[in-house]
Amino acid sequence: MSIFLVDLREAIGNGLTVQPIANMVNHETNELFFDNLELPLDSLIGEEGKGFRYILDGLNAERTLIAAECIGDGRWFIEKASAYARDRVVFGRPIGQNQGVQFPIAEAHVEVEAADLMRWRACDEYDSGENAGASANMAKYLAAKASWEAANACLQTHGGFGFACEYDVERKFRETRLYQVAPISTNLILSYVAEHLLELPRSF
Repeated sequence: MSIFLVDLREAIGNGLTVQPIANMVNHETNELFFDNLELPLDSLIGEEGKGFRYILDGLNAERTLIAAECIGDGRWFIEKASAYARDRVVFGRPIGQNQGVQFPIAEAHVEVEAADLMRWRACDEYDSGENAGASANMAKYLAAKASWEAANACLQTHGGFGFACEYDVERKFRETRLYQVAPISTNLILSYVAEHLLELPRSF
């Protein structure tokens, strides 16, 4: 496999078709269709036949970046939930005084902070030129999971208002759900960990 840099202005209509995909989150998403697209020799990136290795290395950086994004989302949900739990008074006391409200928020905070540590480990390995595959995958898994749990805690804390657009919770709730399936699904990460770290037979 080799990788190439393609000038979209020249390629579209000459072998490349771009089809936008409408989706539920604010991400530009397209399908690409290649049909006899011709490329000049100087469009080759790196060495011929080494494209897959280049892509894998780039994906480790992407997974670490997505982990950072998930951590940011998780912290947003926790701050939003905490503020609402402090300010919302029911039966003469803030709802955040109830353990049933505060414990899920606190648990989400613990998980986000733990995921952040793995994110920094992946960054350190990648920046030092080490193989960051395991750490990058685990960072993305932990951060996506932590963000999703924080989203659930935030929505639950807001109750019915969590579905109201004015609080922004419902929008972020939909967006952070994406990271369970993309840019790599949690199942593929678990398969990677099982095969490469635990030396279990390949499952697919």
